[in-house]
Amino acid sequence: MSVMTPQPPASSPAIADQPAADSGIGGALPSGLGAAWMLAKREWVRFFRQRNRVISAVVQPLLFWLLFGTGLQGAFVGAGDQTFLEHFLPGTIALIVLFTAIFATISVIEDRREGFMQAVLVAPVGRWPVLAGKVLGGSAIAWVQAVLFLGLVYLFGAAPFSLSVIGVLVLLAVIAVSMCSLGMIVAWPMDSTQGFHAIMMLGLMPMWLLSGTFFPVPAFVGSISWGQMFLGGLMRANPLTYPIVELRRLLYPAIDFGATGFAPAPAICWAVSLGFMVFTTAVAWRLMRGSRRADLLS
Repeated sequence: MSVMTPQPPASSPAIADQPAADSGIGGALPSGLGAAWMLAKREWVRFFRQRNRVISAVVQPLLFWLLFGTGLQGAFVGAGDQTFLEHFLPGTIALIVLFTAIFATISVIEDRREGFMQAVLVAPVGRWPVLAGKVLGGSAIAWVQAVLFLGLVYLFGAAPFSLSVIGVLVLLAVIAVSMCSLGMIVAWPMDSTQGFHAIMMLGLMPMWLLSGTFFPVPAFVGSISWGQMFLGGLMRANPLTYPIVELRRLLYPAIDFGATGFAPAPAICWAVSLGFMVFTTAVAWRLMRGSRRADLLS
């Protein structure tokens, strides 16, 4: 007598063709936004697992501010009888953002070497989530670190607290996105972390020094030397100068900086800051879309 083996029930086409539901925030978003969210979240997880980055990104600029601010206390008197410690404060906050941008965007080279970036690029979500995730993740880290330092500044009375802090927070976000996008421009076509550090330091440190953070922008008044005129022209052409000027104005709203030196109108400072952010982000997006050679670097 033969035994009939029962056949397993056929799966319903509706159930078989239904993709598995993703869990978490990334699954609730469209594929591109979900990929950008996960890449940004990955930057946060990586950052807080590396405690040396957390410490160095804040402690090093803090040491610069205290050492240079105290050592050069009598170097000059700024607008409104500002000491060098007060004049150097906006540059210190900007330095925190610059350091974080360097460490955040260097992960692009590391991800490519580990094969993670190639896996992301072949995913059917396009390339913009890669740029958005890396830039927004790194910018958020830089912004939070700068805000923590800013809180210490207000706590110890190094700057007067006022409603202008809202403008400070927005401007710090603009600077963070600009610097992370600039880091992506340098990191995307590179395959060497040493070369990335060399180029970023060669470009970012002079950019930071020539933004009026360490010494004021020379004013084109009276009889000035050719050297001062050349230096003043470079500092005026530096796109980082304008957010630094506006940051100093927002930190010390009671001081009229235009009466003693270079201080463009707030509308000009905001226009240049936002324009630089849009420009660097657009160039980074164009580079990522057009560069296929960088996809194969290992």
